[in-house]
Amino acid sequence: MRAVFCLLLASAAGLFGAGNAKITYSKSFPHSAPEYVEISVDQQGRADYKEAPDDTSPLTFQLNEKETAEVFALAEKLGRFTRPLESNLKVAFTGEKKLRWEDGADKHEVAFNYSLDPAAQQIWDWFERATESELCRAGLERAVKFDKLGVNQALLVLDISRERNRLIAPEQFLPLLDRIVKNESYLHMARERAAHIADSIRNPKPAASP
Repeated sequence: MRAVFCLLLASAAGLFGAGNAKITYSKSFPHSAPEYVEISVDQQGRADYKEAPDDTSPLTFQLNEKETAEVFALAEKLGRFTRPLESNLKVAFTGEKKLRWEDGADKHEVAFNYSLDPAAQQIWDWFERATESELCRAGLERAVKFDKLGVNQALLVLDISRERNRLIAPEQFLPLLDRIVKNESYLHMARERAAHIADSIRNPKPAASP
């Protein structure tokens, strides 16, 4: 299975190098925080994160080639969202999730609460990681602007996500981290933590052998 998925990744990197296809994930979960999330990714790795359907100022970030290939390979495994994914099992409601494929006139969408399809679970987790990443970024940006004493706590949250391999497009954090490191008005421990996270992003450890 792993070899097959690696082949899909390679195919995705080749097939989706230059095109107009876009994948959009959304989750509506009343009384959660946030209640709505929408993330769109195009074939060049450009991504938008919204917390309202009519959000005109989304957070934007850039995926690397491997991340872009991964999410598009999963979409291919799911037939570009042309088949049902809902398990219809009596499980807890975890939000209505929608996956949409758009490539010119080729448009497909599927909705589900819970799926038994391994590829659906993987792409769901991928977008949950992307959501977690943008929540970390928004929290850090807010602290940097309005709460200097809260910067270290925001960095701790980010560092925990990093250690758990939950960050998508970690390079998006580098401008903020460098800004903290260079600004002596932030706590020394915050500047040290920011420097540590930035270094780990720039010089990631090799993946452990299976």
